Amino acid sequence: MDLLIPEVGLLFWHTIAFLFLLFILTKFAWKPVMKAIGERERSIENALDAADKAKQEMARLTNENEALLKEARAERDLILKEAKEIKEQLLKDAKDQAQKEGSRMIEKARIEINNQKAIAMADVKNQVSKLSIDIARKVLQHELADPSKQEALVGQLLKDVKLN
Repeated sequence: MDLLIPEVGLLFWHTIAFLFLLFILTKFAWKPVMKAIGERERSIENALDAADKAKQEMARLTNENEALLKEARAERDLILKEAKEIKEQLLKDAKDQAQKEGSRMIEKARIEINNQKAIAMADVKNQVSKLSIDIARKVLQHELADPSKQEALVGQLLKDVKLN
């Protein structure tokens, strides 16, 4: 039973040792431990504050990125629209220019054809007139070889001529 009920002297020395240990721990260990715990607490709070700031900064950057992306898309759409309008205008101008050039070339060809036609017609008329003259000369030489036939032809021509 001595084990269950300690003696007064043992209890006294245990209490003294405990108080001495408590005093030494309070004097030398408690302050550094509490200081380290306080520093750790402050570093954790600072880390949490930094994390909150980083989260807010990340949200702000995300919003800015979305705004920049939206602006870039709008600018891209505008550039594409302008490029399409320029392309359509260039095509229209090229088509108009080609049509004008084609019309000019057709008109030039038409004038050239008419000129060539006139030249050809004049040439044909000249050849026909030469042939007619040659044929008439040969016919007249044959017909007018006789002087009596010449007098009859002149008389006939004079009858056909009407004086106005």
